[in-house]
Amino acid sequence: MTTQLHDLTALEQADAIRRREVSPTDLVEHYLQRIEQLNPQLRAFVRTTPETARAGARAAERAVLDGHLDGRELPPLHGVPTAIKDLNMVAGVPIRFGSAALPEMVAPLDDHVVTLLKQAGAVSLGKTATPEFGLPCYTETDFDGATVTPWDTSRTAGGSSGGAAAAVAAGLVPFAQGSDGGGSIRIPASCCGIFGLKTTRGRVSNGPLMGDLTGLAWNGPLARTVADAAAMLDAMAVPMPGDPHSQPPPAESFLSATTREPDRLRIGRFSTPVIAETPVHPECLAAWDDATLLLSELGHQVEDVTVPLDPGVVASFEDVWTAATTPIPVPPDSEERLRPLTRWLRERGRQVSATRFLRAMAGMQAATRQLAAATQGYDLLLSPTLAMPPVAAGWFTETGDPAEDFERQKRFTPYTSVYNVSGQPAASLPLHWTPEGLPVGVMLAAPYGREDLLLSVCAEVERARPWRDRTPPGW
Repeated sequence: MTTQLHDLTALEQADAIRRREVSPTDLVEHYLQRIEQLNPQLRAFVRTTPETARAGARAAERAVLDGHLDGRELPPLHGVPTAIKDLNMVAGVPIRFGSAALPEMVAPLDDHVVTLLKQAGAVSLGKTATPEFGLPCYTETDFDGATVTPWDTSRTAGGSSGGAAAAVAAGLVPFAQGSDGGGSIRIPASCCGIFGLKTTRGRVSNGPLMGDLTGLAWNGPLARTVADAAAMLDAMAVPMPGDPHSQPPPAESFLSATTREPDRLRIGRFSTPVIAETPVHPECLAAWDDATLLLSELGHQVEDVTVPLDPGVVASFEDVWTAATTPIPVPPDSEERLRPLTRWLRERGRQVSATRFLRAMAGMQAATRQLAAATQGYDLLLSPTLAMPPVAAGWFTETGDPAEDFERQKRFTPYTSVYNVSGQPAASLPLHWTPEGLPVGVMLAAPYGREDLLLSVCAEVERARPWRDRTPPGW
């Protein structure tokens, strides 16, 4: 079978560009054509920026011919296409934050993560879909409908980085930037059958404008391979001046960590839902059991563990989550144009006093200490990513009741937000598919600041059970 350009990983594309076997212009044109062909069905992109992308590709091509970029060595991702989530600003490009209630605004500057990806040589093709303000775990908007997984276009791509995940899974870009405040990278990674990494609190800057008050939401990569995600993280994980949370640079690159065989590790596994009492789908448990067996075969000691969290942490998280929606600057005459869930969350948030908010933050921090103390004897923690395979698009909202919508979200994803509370890095790995062909992820989490360890093990698992050639219909 003839290899197509989108069959290449991001790192393979970067290497081919350096060898002058592929031009950045060819890659950009190839992906723009795929977006034009497939995006109407998937709704992964809310906006493409073809002229900017073509100009970036031409500049990258000139640098390849010159053998340098402004006198410097070509950056690691030179000329490789990517995409930016529509919660992040790209200077000169309109941004909607997934909301029909706000007037479209042209971003005045780049977010730091966008600047850093540009410096690494990546060329953005446009903005990927996100739900209103990135709040729910599914990606549906009032102006563009539902973003769906390419494995079954009647089912959700997850959220809130659903557009990014669907774009990567369908071969519209080789990798993409996302963000994760309660599972928003790992959820769509599971729904779309790709690898997604939530980074440690402070690993990637939220600046220059986004605050880090709650410490829940962080930028991270979505990719077809662990190595591509690691290379993207290397580009994004640069401490920026004044960040209230930051992590020291690792001793080695995250990409190097993917080539290092991990030691024999002690891995704790659990499947009991943490955020909500809910049954776990048999296919999610099968994926978890299969991952347990695989990790054991690789020489790791895997044993059952109870994840101790005070049930009150759920209420604390919800108080913080809802309160964080209230400062969003929605014009008073546009409130009624917000989606029902957003209005409901903001109304709940307005009931959270300053005292209650501070107590909720303290409650999450206490839960983090409790979790860390109870699991410090383990190198990694293994669980299902979700409690269900991808559900039908519209399932969360079908009753019209935002409270029921919110409860369904908790039942769908009762694991992921644990690590937003704790700040630990966690990844969803695409190791399982249902008999109907739906992807089901499993989640590995590492101690605070140990993306290197997490990526090393994820790469080991990928070598043992490769998934990059398992592609959805339309590939």
